[in-house]
Amino acid sequence: MRYLLDANVLIDANRDYYPMNRVPEFWEWLAHQGRKGVIKIPREIYDEIKAGKDELAIWIKKSTTKPALVLTEEADPLLVTRAVHEGYAEDLTGDELDRVGQDPFLIAYALRDSTAHCIVTTEASKPARRRANRHLPDVARSFGIRTCTPFAMVRELDFSTAWRRRQAPP
Repeated sequence: MRYLLDANVLIDANRDYYPMNRVPEFWEWLAHQGRKGVIKIPREIYDEIKAGKDELAIWIKKSTTKPALVLTEEADPLLVTRAVHEGYAEDLTGDELDRVGQDPFLIAYALRDSTAHCIVTTEASKPARRRANRHLPDVARSFGIRTCTPFAMVRELDFSTAWRRRQAPP
């Protein structure tokens, strides 16, 4: 299983529950999982995060972090278009497309093999929402793509602040 991270996962983690200066093990673990190919960030999401002016933007641009976490493959434009048209609406306005943001890219990457990808997001399902107001979990579900919260991902991948000790040979 490959976990594809939405920008809000990293933004919220740094701001709310794994601040870089307080839980550096989490950020080291993310890069480690990225090197293993288990956790990845689409380039479009990377570009969104690196545009910031905070500690997270500095971290994501580091020469060791970027190659570990950023997907090297390109998004398939046909899959991005499919994600927009079938996931949101075929006739979105420019303002609506801005609201949708980079989410169609996450869907497009996961569509390459929906059984092997899980989109990780902090967005909650809101199935009554329509058009550009749809939330990522609902759009992904309509394509048969699994989503999970960051907390579910760290449980599934067994993150612990002691993960480094478990990695070292006895």
